[in-house]
Amino acid sequence: MRALPRYLAVIGLGAVLAGFGNPVAAQTPAATGPLTAASAAGETPAEEFARICDVFKNSWEPFHGELALRTIDAELARASTDNVRRGELNSQRGWELLKLGDPIAAIAALETAIGLLGNGPNRNQKLILLLKVKMVAHLQAAEDENCIAHHSTGSCILPLRADGVHVIPKQARLAGDTALEVLKLEEPSPQVIWLLNLARIVSGDFPQGVPEFYRLPDGALHSDEASPLWLDRAPALGVAVVDLAGGAIMDDFDGDGLLDLISSTSDPCKSLRAFRNDGQGGFEDVTETWGLNTQFGGLNLIHGDVDNDGALDLLVLRGGWMHAFGRVRNSLLRNDIAGSGGFVDVTVTAGLAYPAYPTQTGAFADYDGDGDLDLYVGNEGDGRTNYPSQLFRNNGDGTFTDVAEAAGVINNRYTKAVTWGDMDNDGDVDLYVSTNNSANRLYRNNGDGTFEDVAEQLSVTRPMHRSFASWFFDFDNDGWLDLFVANFENPAEKVMASYFGPQVPSGAPLIYLNRGGKFEESGEALGLNRPHLPMGANYGDVDNDGWLDFYLGTGEPAFEAQIPNAMYRNKEGRKFADITFSGGFGHIQKGHGVAFGDLDNDGDQDLFHQLGGFYPGDTFGNVLFENPGNDAHWVTLRLVGVKANRFGVGARITIETGSDDGKRQIHRVAGSGGSFGGSSLQQEIGLGEATRIERLTIHWPGSGTVQEFTQLKVDRIYRIVENKAEPEHIELATISLKHDKDMSTQHQH
Repeated sequence: MRALPRYLAVIGLGAVLAGFGNPVAAQTPAATGPLTAASAAGETPAEEFARICDVFKNSWEPFHGELALRTIDAELARASTDNVRRGELNSQRGWELLKLGDPIAAIAALETAIGLLGNGPNRNQKLILLLKVKMVAHLQAAEDENCIAHHSTGSCILPLRADGVHVIPKQARLAGDTALEVLKLEEPSPQVIWLLNLARIVSGDFPQGVPEFYRLPDGALHSDEASPLWLDRAPALGVAVVDLAGGAIMDDFDGDGLLDLISSTSDPCKSLRAFRNDGQGGFEDVTETWGLNTQFGGLNLIHGDVDNDGALDLLVLRGGWMHAFGRVRNSLLRNDIAGSGGFVDVTVTAGLAYPAYPTQTGAFADYDGDGDLDLYVGNEGDGRTNYPSQLFRNNGDGTFTDVAEAAGVINNRYTKAVTWGDMDNDGDVDLYVSTNNSANRLYRNNGDGTFEDVAEQLSVTRPMHRSFASWFFDFDNDGWLDLFVANFENPAEKVMASYFGPQVPSGAPLIYLNRGGKFEESGEALGLNRPHLPMGANYGDVDNDGWLDFYLGTGEPAFEAQIPNAMYRNKEGRKFADITFSGGFGHIQKGHGVAFGDLDNDGDQDLFHQLGGFYPGDTFGNVLFENPGNDAHWVTLRLVGVKANRFGVGARITIETGSDDGKRQIHRVAGSGGSFGGSSLQQEIGLGEATRIERLTIHWPGSGTVQEFTQLKVDRIYRIVENKAEPEHIELATISLKHDKDMSTQHQH
């Protein structure tokens, strides 16, 4: 099959329609003062972000701007007798309507454009492009009518279960019919063939509705091994917020010992959302109570206790992918739930507001060992110039100072992920920076406030073209931190093609195996041979066997990038097995923030995943996959630093276990996991078949404190205070998550 031009998959079909001779679509000036200027005197965050929302709406910004559609409508009124021009304008109007969330009106405009094509030059090529956008618009309309309006636990998850088949199949059938029209007009492409199969699957017309030559092969949606089925409980629990791409965090924000949920959205006109775990199997929407209803936008979120007061604070990261329009300040939100009842925006006084650069990635760590969390923010660019990244040293008084230049980590590359980890076991944290269109960096901490880029020396620069989410984790439990780097270099079409035949030879995730401070790329040897196009991603232990697994949220901004998210199970550090389809993880909606945590206190980790695209018309609801459980043992550790930072971020944990089958060691580093999604900072550690913990060793970050405990019990939650002789056993009742609400009405808009 002939591959589509790369730009079709990366930018989206709508961008191609801008080439229909329309000067309107070329008018996309850079963002100006209202976005980049400091807040006006006396302006509250609510007023500031409402103003920014208006700027986006009344602009040419390519994702959220409405000015193009207004201009097209005005020109259509003036071109009432010029059918050629009316056809061009309707083609672009169709795209703008789809982008802004009205696929039915978009279909009507595209059909009008098709009717006005005439027999001019390049008619066939223009017809094909219009049909492709119409196909995608039908799919979007089908999703809105079914996966959102009539959601079920199986909606949009491959392989489709019976409850996932569309109850209103008309639009999906029209999408499939349109795909067949395209296939008659051009050489078949994997993209159109994949979407044809997808349309017939969700409409209930697969396999008979797909000609055999184009049919998805038997076994294409097959996992490497069996897995218990995870079910989405988000709609039943009222936490399935329908919005655009954003971040996700699962942690205890009100200090009651239960894990809460917070998510963000890149939509500059919608706020963060927060849900408090009520301890009775349900969640309470506390968005307004916690003061998050005035914080609009945010492609990602990270959390940490920046002032060491025992309450977790938030950092909202804004502007990723938006180039100059993305120069909207981030928000540092100090947790004052115990006082004022909510979060307080302290960004300006903390020194983190300006200069504002587009970003989606940041990470907390105590890089200088002084007992508080510092911050690295990786910034992007404006399409011409890459902006500097920022290293904010925590001054310990509520303020931060950018020391990136003096520390040697200014980067000046288009940054997509940053992650901290002590890769050489010398006691201080090093910094990995994942970039687009340039070599990745590994900054080794020199221990004197400066860093040295050793990425080329240690051969961890790949992928060179498009890199994304990254993290350090000890996947083979040898005491040395390995490095995961998501590969974003292949367009969605190549991911689609991988389900029809031999694996695509590039684009799979990379894992750099740490061999005593030296790295060896081992992804393919570990079973990672399929491209996925990961965006949000994180790791956890899905089966409590003591080996870290990982989950990939996939996609790209284009509407047509509907490809399965993916779950990989760690096979004792020797292999990763794909359990995407057997475990029920193959959601085709665009995946962003990923968070693992034990929501129901039953000892296993559940999964919160923020879903949604980047265009206003590509919304979807968040999912909450409940872990079906297993017989493995576990222990949960709640660290309380005294000299070290309060939550022990960066602490090295070693557990020596015993069982009838012998002894083993399990290694962990305290933190929130990957670079796009925040897992609970309590360390939830699977122990497999171990029946006893013979020794627990904690190396506290910064302070150098080392603690050892012996003969702890399995299946317990322990609170461990730095320098306190004995751990405290915490009793928490297991919670049964509620499943019985009317799912058709539980999406939160």
